[in-house]
Amino acid sequence: MATPVEPPNGFRPVGKHYYTMWHTLFEIDTKYMPIKPIGRGAYGVVCSSINRDTNERVAIKKINNVFGNRIDALRTLRELMLLRCIKHENVIAL
Repeated sequence: MATPVEPPNGFRPVGKHYYTMWHTLFEIDTKYMPIKPIGRGAYGVVCSSINRDTNERVAIKKINNVFGNRIDALRTLRELMLLRCIKHENVIAL
């Protein structure tokens, strides 16, 4: 379950709120309301959320330490490039 938490530095930017799921801190726009974590893997955690403006269900992926390792950064970049090319109703445009 998504648990609301205080910002790590004590400063809350306008339009953002913070949640923790599976020991991972998510900084999410206020238009999204996190529901629950969906899954986790070697690169991060995915949570289910609702867009409050459109009532659509979306998935938000948090990738941890993306620039800590060159190979992991390249794999993440490859994933983003593939997502940009996919035209499907279940994939949001980046």
